[in-house]
Amino acid sequence: MALTRPTGKHRAPSRMTRRSATIAGAATIATTGVCGTLATPAVAAETGTTASMEDTGTTLILAADAEADSLADEVADQAATQQRAAVARVEAAEEAERRAVARALEIREAEARAEREAERKRLNAFQLPIAGSHISTGYQTGGSLWSSGSHSGIDFHASYGTSVVSVGSGTVVEAGWGGAYGNNVVIRMNDGTYTQYGHLASVGVAVGQAVVPGQQIGLAGSTGNSTGTHLHFEARTGSEYGSDVNPVAYLRARGVSL
Repeated sequence: MALTRPTGKHRAPSRMTRRSATIAGAATIATTGVCGTLATPAVAAETGTTASMEDTGTTLILAADAEADSLADEVADQAATQQRAAVARVEAAEEAERRAVARALEIREAEARAEREAERKRLNAFQLPIAGSHISTGYQTGGSLWSSGSHSGIDFHASYGTSVVSVGSGTVVEAGWGGAYGNNVVIRMNDGTYTQYGHLASVGVAVGQAVVPGQQIGLAGSTGNSTGTHLHFEARTGSEYGSDVNPVAYLRARGVSL
């Protein structure tokens, strides 16, 4: 009887087919294994590269931040230094100005002191009653021209109308007609002494008026008991006649050259 080969879906695979499947399975396994083996280092490599790049990027960012911070600090330091320098310049300028103001004040005060001292000296100074004149008749010269028998003062040569000035600082105690003295002025000096100016053509001051050295008090003339135009000058210890002292010694003792 002849054997019939089974057919249909339950037929066993042929040897060739099993071999092909085995080969295919082995290939798949091999491929999968290889792929797995290859895939793992690849992923690791990829992961390592990414980490390396991230590390490098972070380092660069940190380095950039550090550089930026360093630059900012440097700029801030420079700005602070410049500000301190500007403040120092302003303070130096203010100090220089203060010193200049103080020096100017010192100079003005020194000038004011010098002016006051000069004025004090001027007010305390004495001078001739007629500038550039000379004595024409001396003190205590005898003769009948004087009721006392001698000259109680000195006469200064003068032309009519010549300016007569106070020899020093004082206050006028008499101004006007004085009998034999004609128009005359008597001044109580600041040092307590008295001076008299006689035979004036006119009087230019009033009683109670303060006068200073060199201030005009009248004009030279020949009024009263006079033989010609001149100035009769007396120095006295009191205001009344008879208290006279030597006018030359009086003026010389006060720095006036005769």
